[in-house]
Amino acid sequence: MTRTPPHDPAAERAVIGAALLNPELLGDLADQLQADDFYRPAHAALWHVLLDLHTAGTAADPITVTAHLAEAGDLARVGAAAYLHTLISGVPSAANAGHYARIVAEHARRRDVADLGVRLTHLAETGADTSDLLTHGRALLDTAPAKPWPAPISLTNRTAPRPFPVDALPGWLADMVAAVAEFTQTPTDLAGCIALAALSTAAGGRAEIEIRGSWREPANLFTVVVLPPGSRKSAVFAAMIRPLLAAEAALIDRTKPAIVEAELALRVATKAADRAATTAANATNGRDRLLADATAAAMTADAITVPPLPRLVADDVTSEQAATLLAEQGGRLAVLSPEGGIFATLAGRYSGTPNLEVFLKGHAGDLLRVDRRSRPAEHVDRPALTLGLAVQPEVLRDIAAMPGFRGKGLLARLLFAVPANTVGRRRIGTDPIPTLVADTYADRLRTLVLGLADHRDPLVLAITPQANERMLDIERDVEPRLAPSGTWAHIVDWGSKYAGAVARIAALLHLAAHGPRHPPGPIDAATLDQAATLGAYSPTTPPPPSTTWAPTRSSTTPGTSSPGSNAPPATASPNATCSPPCPEAGSARPPTSTRSSTSWSATATCTPPRHRNAEAPAAPPRRPGSSTPTSPDPPPRSPRSPPAAPHDHAAQSAEPQNPAQAAIARIARIPRTHPRTAPLHQPLRKVPQMTTDPRGTADEITEPTRLILTIEQAARRLGIGRTLMYSLVMTGKIESVTIGRLRRVPVEALSDYVVKLRQTQHDDQAA
Repeated sequence: MTRTPPHDPAAERAVIGAALLNPELLGDLADQLQADDFYRPAHAALWHVLLDLHTAGTAADPITVTAHLAEAGDLARVGAAAYLHTLISGVPSAANAGHYARIVAEHARRRDVADLGVRLTHLAETGADTSDLLTHGRALLDTAPAKPWPAPISLTNRTAPRPFPVDALPGWLADMVAAVAEFTQTPTDLAGCIALAALSTAAGGRAEIEIRGSWREPANLFTVVVLPPGSRKSAVFAAMIRPLLAAEAALIDRTKPAIVEAELALRVATKAADRAATTAANATNGRDRLLADATAAAMTADAITVPPLPRLVADDVTSEQAATLLAEQGGRLAVLSPEGGIFATLAGRYSGTPNLEVFLKGHAGDLLRVDRRSRPAEHVDRPALTLGLAVQPEVLRDIAAMPGFRGKGLLARLLFAVPANTVGRRRIGTDPIPTLVADTYADRLRTLVLGLADHRDPLVLAITPQANERMLDIERDVEPRLAPSGTWAHIVDWGSKYAGAVARIAALLHLAAHGPRHPPGPIDAATLDQAATLGAYSPTTPPPPSTTWAPTRSSTTPGTSSPGSNAPPATASPNATCSPPCPEAGSARPPTSTRSSTSWSATATCTPPRHRNAEAPAAPPRRPGSSTPTSPDPPPRSPRSPPAAPHDHAAQSAEPQNPAQAAIARIARIPRTHPRTAPLHQPLRKVPQMTTDPRGTADEITEPTRLILTIEQAARRLGIGRTLMYSLVMTGKIESVTIGRLRRVPVEALSDYVVKLRQTQHDDQAA
């Protein structure tokens, strides 16, 4: 009787369908299955094509697979293109692909065992010598494929944090974030998230993004950065928020004349109404006419409204105070604080009862009505509340247990960042924030605040058709993750707001880049890609409230520490990071489909290439407006690049030990621009490549170079320590100039020094 070899056609179809549905799984599945593990030849052929495409770095979507099979003449053998779609439609979720892969692999091993038995039986029936038979049997057993080792189980729930994508911010904002992080030696996540809160403060209640049809999102965010005590949160907050307070003072100065005029008009009208009422009360003839005049005068006085003093920022306010301020300020208010006391206030610290309605509606922009016993009811048509906090880990644990915070949806609105702590690894004596960078940041933020302050109706920002396609890609990729078996099943409330959060970030980036123009231009695909990069920036999950806080030592530097999560806490609080959580922890790409393979929270990035430095993303970034990935090589460091992290001796052993070697490797990356006319965020051209002749001179740089770098920037370009750089400048070995209060180094001096280093290296080698 013929026996059918062990196999499971349904499992084979499920594996291939899941790989077609989510090609990102191929990296893991390829380690478990080979084409020979499939029983059906059609399935083996399909798997062979999928592995070939994955190895070549090509998207393994149904269209590409179909074209590949057709080109090889194998399309009909696997059941044509219709069979591929049948495989996909039979897989409700790709989350269980690993389970089915193990089934397929197990059946393949069982078939090998059966084949081994057949071969041993054949040897026994041929009359071979018993000793030879045992030798053959042992040899066959030795060559039988061994069961692979299971995946190692992590001993901790922490993963390496992802660096904050400074590149995704507009130039003037990225300059400030990097400069503040460098000066304070704090993670860029801290300054980056506060920068987004500052943009939200400027634009909140005054701008909306229109995504599709009636779907609009207000341009305000709730961001929370989590760092332990002593992390210089207050210093970073002060640097990033100070321009907002200056803009608030400018608004007050601009509004004072109108306030004085309205107060005077109100006093005059009130006195006129009082006189008219007195006259009507004392009149004996024509009383009806006088009464009508008094009524009209009273209504005139009542119609005069004295504008309140403008207010942008509040600190630890109650929900009732926030509602009053929102009503007074035309629906706009920001709660910005380097502490987390606002959460205790919302939980009922003063009233004993949680009151979250103002903050819930202030995020969504829903009509807010507040009835008071002692004063008239207040209502705000479109409230726009901004929340920007830097809290301690204890607060992160507390809010998970606060009643109603998750059940009513507050945690689903928060974008959390949990970067690695830099305390104990900070460099001392870093350069202060450049005046030009700080002034530009203050001016641009002030222009944004003042330009949008007079808008009573929100500025509606449309998106281009290409940007709409990006949004559709994000939605398509996120939706399966929200299924009961999806990777975001535990944070469905937070994940459901992910696409909206990315859209809000896109609106803020657009306003930051183009200012409060009227009419505004549409948001393009490149801006949406940058927003998606921020959305994908924090893929990991923050530590649950029950764990003990212990900052992880990240491979990122003090200037590039990354969030530990954008997704809600693992217990009862869905939080995010300075952008929504990444679709999958450890995923190499942001939440976009194959149409947009690169794109703030659980995947990689769709970062348009820029000259600014950023950690190399897991997937190659995409050029704005293009679907073609750029080179995966990380861009050269720029003046705004975060400080270099100290690394251990093992890592140092792989780096050139001679400063000349590092200098020669980096000299071609020195940019050119005029220090007085070109801001640092403009694209920079490279100095011409120097020849390899070690006896060359600085004259080999044929084009004039006018860039003047700070000591810190020059040391970073040469790959040497800042102390050594200062020593070379002070001893006159490198030419230096002084601009303002900063000592700077011309590029020509660096080039000359590199030539000398190369000559020294050549002499040492000759000796």
